[in-house]
Amino acid sequence: MNRLAAMEAFIRVVDAGSFSGAARQLCVGQPAVSKTIAQLEDRLGVRLLLRSTHRLTPTDAGRTFYQRAKRAIEEADEAEHAARGAAATLSGRLRVCGAVTFARLHVIPRLSLFLAEHPALDVDVVLDDRQIDMIEAGVDLALRMGRLDDSTLTARRIGQCRRCVIGTPAYFKAAGVPQAPVDLAAHQAVIHDQPGAGAAWTFRRGSVERSVTLRGRLRANAAEGVREGVLGGLGLAIASEWMFAPELASGAVVPVMQDWSLPPLDLWAVFPSGRQASAKARAFADFVEAQLSGGATR
Repeated sequence: MNRLAAMEAFIRVVDAGSFSGAARQLCVGQPAVSKTIAQLEDRLGVRLLLRSTHRLTPTDAGRTFYQRAKRAIEEADEAEHAARGAAATLSGRLRVCGAVTFARLHVIPRLSLFLAEHPALDVDVVLDDRQIDMIEAGVDLALRMGRLDDSTLTARRIGQCRRCVIGTPAYFKAAGVPQAPVDLAAHQAVIHDQPGAGAAWTFRRGSVERSVTLRGRLRANAAEGVREGVLGGLGLAIASEWMFAPELASGAVVPVMQDWSLPPLDLWAVFPSGRQASAKARAFADFVEAQLSGGATR
């Protein structure tokens, strides 16, 4: 049994959740994948997968083996990449994670460019507004926004975006256009109920600071909910220009109080702790950074 091939088969099974899904990725028959995993379990003397009617789930031993096997495969790929040098091409599978709205608006529409540059590379995109455990989820790179509270993370900032007060023209026509932070007390707000967002904000204009607490009947824990609330005329929002990029471009929403500034929103490329970032992950982070600097609002 080829150990690296068996490790890769196991990784594909866990990621796909089934033998058939892994078989399609590996371009082999399902019986061959099942046999490989059975041989691997026999060799290790432990059960790696729990089999149910609908899905395969790794055991505790399986999760531990998955993490180390994935690292071994990545290091083998890195060794080959380094040996080939300038002639190397990125290949295999890259698993990235990002917030739903940001990835939908700014990553997935541009993926065709990245895949065209790297025809031997496949990309799995995990859409999740939570900060998931990267190692447990088998993620090579996470795109995270805001402040990083975990100092153990390996990360670099790859983008920054302005925040502003945003609403639809119809809302401002009905409720009036706020001119200063104090005016926001008279408005309904759609509040993004997430760390780094929320109802409390500090505005700055020159040397002057003004703190406000928004009030609103609608709170949403995901950006998609904030977007729908604002576009539905339920109130204004304090949000990044990334969140409403298409609507800002079309005029469906407008920014107000632009002489007052808010803390900008940072975008970070985060890599699993305790390991060197793979060439594939670094290339993807570079790609997103270049795309944002060339086409998105800074």
